[in-house]
Amino acid sequence: MPPAEQIHVQLTGAWRMMLGRADGLRMLDLSADGFWSSFFAIVVALPALFAGWVSVANEMAVLDPQGAGRLSLIVRLAIIDLSSWVLPLVALALVAPRAGIGDRFVHYVVASNWATAIVVWIMLPPAMLRFFMTDAADLAALISLGLFILTLVFSWRLTNIAIGKGPAVATGVFVAMVGMSLFVLFGMQDLLGLAG
Repeated sequence: MPPAEQIHVQLTGAWRMMLGRADGLRMLDLSADGFWSSFFAIVVALPALFAGWVSVANEMAVLDPQGAGRLSLIVRLAIIDLSSWVLPLVALALVAPRAGIGDRFVHYVVASNWATAIVVWIMLPPAMLRFFMTDAADLAALISLGLFILTLVFSWRLTNIAIGKGPAVATGVFVAMVGMSLFVLFGMQDLLGLAG
């Protein structure tokens, strides 16, 4: 587990990149240890992820009282979200050298992992709104959409800086990674019986 100070530096670097500041990349640990430590961002994101899973599981349980129990739903939602986080990075590892971005793969993964933890926390308020005000689902959905669009902008900026090969290449990587994440998300939902 990285020390708290190091986690703070990594999150700050990713946040600066999300704001379009290239100096954030210099704050990231791009060593082999830093690469593997960046997956600790999953642990940083877990409280917010868990709150979201509980909120969605509660909604699903209300809509289908005879369906799966809440614990089963939470476990399946966790598998879906964590797969959507990690599997696109595995796919990128396989194609990065052929796509001409092999030299920036580590930069992207480290930045992306820490940024994803930030994005998860940014998306927490609508989940909490759904959890505490069950009749505010429409408002929560609207807020979620706005935050989702905002995080897409942040993620593109981060990708552009991490890949470092110009906006066209960054856009290609960004679109491919978003597409792969959605593919994994919907595929895992279908596989685990949560498509709907």
